[in-house]
Amino acid sequence: MFDQEAMLERLLARHRDATVVSLEDERPTLIRRDQLLVADRDVPAVEDLVRRWFHAREDHASLARIRLRPPARVNVCELAAQLSGDGRHRRLAVAPNHLVHGQPLWWAGPADLPRPTAPVDAPRAATAAGPVTIAVLDTGLSVHPWYESYDWYQEQRDEVTELLDADLDYELDAQAGHGTFIAGVLLQQAPTARIRAKRVIGGDGVGDELDMIRALNWVAQWGQADIVNLSIGCHTYDDRPSPLVARAIAALGVAGRGPRGHRVVVVACAGNTASDRPFWPAALKQVIAVAALDGADRAWFSNYGWWVDACTQGVGLTSCFIRFDGPRPRVNGFDPDGFSGYATWSGTSFATPAVAGAIANLAAAEGLPAPAAADRILDPMAALTLPDLGVHVRT
Repeated sequence: MFDQEAMLERLLARHRDATVVSLEDERPTLIRRDQLLVADRDVPAVEDLVRRWFHAREDHASLARIRLRPPARVNVCELAAQLSGDGRHRRLAVAPNHLVHGQPLWWAGPADLPRPTAPVDAPRAATAAGPVTIAVLDTGLSVHPWYESYDWYQEQRDEVTELLDADLDYELDAQAGHGTFIAGVLLQQAPTARIRAKRVIGGDGVGDELDMIRALNWVAQWGQADIVNLSIGCHTYDDRPSPLVARAIAALGVAGRGPRGHRVVVVACAGNTASDRPFWPAALKQVIAVAALDGADRAWFSNYGWWVDACTQGVGLTSCFIRFDGPRPRVNGFDPDGFSGYATWSGTSFATPAVAGAIANLAAAEGLPAPAAADRILDPMAALTLPDLGVHVRT
């Protein structure tokens, strides 16, 4: 449907420190060149082992980014494999800095471009037995009538505003509006939910593992999220989970981390590569991985496999969107890039907030902790379960 090679070229031109790596044919991923992420406890050992290539180190909460000297041309994937160990149990928590993407239009991503649509009525809030807060780690939020007057949006408006045309080419960036669309899907399912956005990826839909880990660490420290929506992710060079991301996710599940002593439910997209190759962090056991349906069947683009936990409609969803008028001309009276705040879009990115919203709505309606609501929604004895797609969540 799209020129994948051209899109990849544009991405690499925009992110000049990125490169494609593949240990096996047709199983590629993207990483930042000459970068290793290392758990804080393992930094001294790793720094000593890579000292002949060492260039610089940046310390962050729970981890460090080690930069290697570019002239050394170190294969960071092979180096990470050697340092962490080839067996089932890793010796050191180290990984390349993988790029994560909010479903860009190559390898993974919305099955089509967003399409302008007519205005949709705002979701109507019902009475809630308890508050539910959803952290959305994505492109941010643009102002929209559905939520612009809400206190939760006013508290964060300036810091999370979406960047629509970062490269100043007068066209909407490939993933601009991604976070705003997700917020609308959440509110359609759970109108009383409070949303806390964190900008992790740019309008082109690209960020990296370090960005995601820092955002997850922030959620853990903030301690007020009941649910985390991650409509982002990646394949890894060895199809194993990054130990750094796994640690950050695990930290959210520690009872008593927040002021109300609750655990956080993490819901993530299964990816749009139409394969059973694990997509991370969705494929982690602690995470609810969501695939997309098209009617009663798997959407053609949706990933699937033993690691997928849930599925719901992910084709032709309608939600709130940004306002933008691009340069493309009208075709038969239709402006393909003239957006007035609403759009239709497809992808596991958008099936994910539908499931997260269903969990939030049940938790709010009955005053349940989010994990208890998730257990109810995903109970295989109470709902249809589809092979390699998990529990069918009807929204």
